[in-house]
Amino acid sequence: MVGVVPNAAYRHFADRDELLAAVSATAMRELADRMAAGVARIPGEYGDPAAARRRLGAIGTAYLEFARAEPGLFATAFALPQQHAYGAPDDGTGPDRTPLGQLRTALDELADAGVLGRQRRDGIEYPIWSAVHGLAVLTGPGPLRDVPEATRHHLEELTLSFIGESLT
Repeated sequence: MVGVVPNAAYRHFADRDELLAAVSATAMRELADRMAAGVARIPGEYGDPAAARRRLGAIGTAYLEFARAEPGLFATAFALPQQHAYGAPDDGTGPDRTPLGQLRTALDELADAGVLGRQRRDGIEYPIWSAVHGLAVLTGPGPLRDVPEATRHHLEELTLSFIGESLT
């Protein structure tokens, strides 16, 4: 489709694993960028409880939208276990802009705002991530892939509401 022979990529990558790792990292950065853009659109000062809740919702919404709009990239983002996918900053010089890092930042803000109790904060990003990721998989390539758009949207709203309500 792009006018090159299939093995042309191997002029730039040592093998299939190196190529897959590069595409996976690029897909993860795209997901992170979309999440950051969703958060950036939310007005309100840091620590404002309502704004903090909306920022958490924006992260989940962006995650689900990316999974729906870019199913191949979404699957590729998680094709390999990668350190950056689970929270290590890309270069250690700035804020963690990985998807998990952004979720952690939103949860830290909720704790600072008094919405999420400090005793519940530690590790809660994993059940939250699993709920949103699970829905993305179920309604993407999974058994709920053929549900009507309105049903999928309703399931997304239910999941995000469930998460939001479980934090208090």
